[in-house]
Amino acid sequence: MAYIQLDENLPGLLSLLEYRHDTAKPIRELTQFLLRGPSSLSEGERELIAALVSYKNQCKFCTASHTALADLFLGEPFTAAEMKHNLKTVLIDEKLRALLQIAALVQQNGQNVTNEAIEKAKAEGATDIEIHDTVLIASLFSMCNRYVDGLNTFTPSQPAFYREMAEKLATTGYA
Repeated sequence: MAYIQLDENLPGLLSLLEYRHDTAKPIRELTQFLLRGPSSLSEGERELIAALVSYKNQCKFCTASHTALADLFLGEPFTAAEMKHNLKTVLIDEKLRALLQIAALVQQNGQNVTNEAIEKAKAEGATDIEIHDTVLIASLFSMCNRYVDGLNTFTPSQPAFYREMAEKLATTGYA
């Protein structure tokens, strides 16, 4: 049960965004811009960043939500599942692997990001804007994970819920 009075029909972040529309607006707009706006990273790649950070933060709602979205955008369920368990061996390109490694460092603590990690990403072809956006996505999702779990929001257990939500978010976006 949530720690504050939330709409029991809305799970996770959805209940919190409905609870305070004034704080929801900038969260929705930033999420929309980072995950659906113009980018050289695909929507699936950006959802992988959100899923990885959420998984490492042990936020079940956000992990399930963004894994379902990554699966939908990538057209398969294997990459996101493998990435969460073994980032070193998952079959992805080396630029994305380097960016995901940066996201994992941000999730731990922003000060864990090293010049070496940045240079590795650049050597694999990552641009400054891709590095910037990776750090910002990782930061945003660390905040959202703490927001969802810090208020003990309802987390559905049925995978079908997340697949349905992913289909809706893929077409309507976050804003």
